[in-house]
Amino acid sequence: MYVGQSWYFVTMCSVGRRRVFANSCNAIDVVEAVRKHSIAHWFAVHAYCVMPDHFHGLFSGMEPASDLLAFVKNLKKTTSCAYRVRRGETLWQKKFYDHILKARDNPAGVAAYIWMNPVRKGLCSDARDYPFSGSFTLDWKTAIAPAEAWTPAWKKKLPA
Repeated sequence: MYVGQSWYFVTMCSVGRRRVFANSCNAIDVVEAVRKHSIAHWFAVHAYCVMPDHFHGLFSGMEPASDLLAFVKNLKKTTSCAYRVRRGETLWQKKFYDHILKARDNPAGVAAYIWMNPVRKGLCSDARDYPFSGSFTLDWKTAIAPAEAWTPAWKKKLPA
């Protein structure tokens, strides 16, 4: 289920939802670690956003052996160790949230949802101005408005 050429929407939160990534050095460290570990674990990073207290990513496995759990585990371990050396504190919550995209899920809509997070949270008025969002696979600033919007299932309101 977590191995292969699937698409994944992943969210990782800091312990206690502390605003550790409001510090630009911490945010940049996460982006660089995502770049390094995505290559090592054969994942394409179509969209990412480092928010003050969490990280969102849209990843796709590029090989049959692409292992999301190993990728996230190594990413969290590396960034946690570096953060603990600098700050003496734990960085991430133990678990992470994931959504395996289905055929009906539009990856472009998921990517736009990720990039628009800083706008929804009032951190900027134009997502293209947020310094800790991006993509390692495309020119995201021109792809930010897909034809079809996407909302995670857990945020959709149930009919009355």
